[in-house]
Amino acid sequence: MMHQQLTYGFKKLLSHDSAGGVLLVFMTMVAMILANSPFVGVYEDFLASPVQVRVGDLNIAKPLLLWINDGLMAIFFFLIGLEIKREVLTGSLSSPSQVVLPGIAAVAGIAAPALVYLWFNGQDAVALEGWAIPSATDIAFALGVFTLFGSRIPLSLKLFLLSVAIFDDIGAIMIIALFYSSDLSTLSLIVAGSGLLTLFAFNRLSVRSQAAYIIVGTVVWVAVLKSGVHATLAGFAIAWFIPLKLKNNSGREMLPHLEHSLHPWVSFIILPLFAFANAGISLTGVSLDALLNPVPLGIAAGLFVGKQVGIFGACWLAIKLGLAKLPEGATWMQFYAVTILCGIGFTMSLFIGSLAFEAQSAEYMIDVKLGVLVGSLLSAVAGSILISWSQKSKNPNREVERNQ
Repeated sequence: MMHQQLTYGFKKLLSHDSAGGVLLVFMTMVAMILANSPFVGVYEDFLASPVQVRVGDLNIAKPLLLWINDGLMAIFFFLIGLEIKREVLTGSLSSPSQVVLPGIAAVAGIAAPALVYLWFNGQDAVALEGWAIPSATDIAFALGVFTLFGSRIPLSLKLFLLSVAIFDDIGAIMIIALFYSSDLSTLSLIVAGSGLLTLFAFNRLSVRSQAAYIIVGTVVWVAVLKSGVHATLAGFAIAWFIPLKLKNNSGREMLPHLEHSLHPWVSFIILPLFAFANAGISLTGVSLDALLNPVPLGIAAGLFVGKQVGIFGACWLAIKLGLAKLPEGATWMQFYAVTILCGIGFTMSLFIGSLAFEAQSAEYMIDVKLGVLVGSLLSAVAGSILISWSQKSKNPNREVERNQ
């Protein structure tokens, strides 16, 4: 009986929307503690551990950190691709009227933070490479904070936040493809393209074996990894060839089944592991002066100021012009609070930062981590406080009754 209760409680915890965000915060704290403890050497050696996979003449040898960033994050982008395809075909993005407001929000939420970053770093050619870092939104973190308030926040705002994140992810993928890919290998790109054509044929011929898609998808990932295009893009591309309605050999619709199966692995293993591997920043010698350096200041200001000003300003204008409507049941204060939560860039911002300054010294990544952590923390705290205030102002009588 006790075992059944524990199992039920554990499953209930994992099914809660905020659980993934809470675990991300925990793993971030663990990474920060290790990076500032006597065990920092163990932490760094663990991430630098060489991992090699060899099949015949094919040899892939990378430190563990890059396997996480190039391999496991490809699975994360694969899941994003599945979610976007489903939403576009049958979900909240299938109607033009549902696309307008989150689409405007996403464009403004990418452009405004980038402009803020450029304001601080426009004169430094190397620092300019990081312009896209504050343009990202970490949906797991943002949604985790959002769901802590439960049913007190309209469901329409959750759908808005998810839709903005979807468009934001599309923007991030385009940025990675256009600005952070180099030294392209024609042969590898031909192999990757052939693999995608094979997946297209599988889709058209109604191939029901998930294993066939996974095997060919793995070949595409390896080819993209060797091509010079960032390997995570392979995951996103592969997802679009997974059939939506076709049932697999087990009698389940393939795309929803894969999405449902991967979600706990991504939320509770891949993203927390990415946070653990990338969030460790030594605070030794870090002062206010370090935060005021152009790179971390541009990132933090872009996330905390650029995101909310860009998204809220563009959406307010669109609603006033009659191009879109305020999410149903939401107040302007609640809507503004959600735009602040969009400034939680964390994992996606760290990921883009690792690409932007991949060829630079370690000091740049320290600046990136510092700016992302400060900007994301400010956004999470300010957004949470404003949501709480919006509830009190919306239900003043309830607060009076509670205090009597």
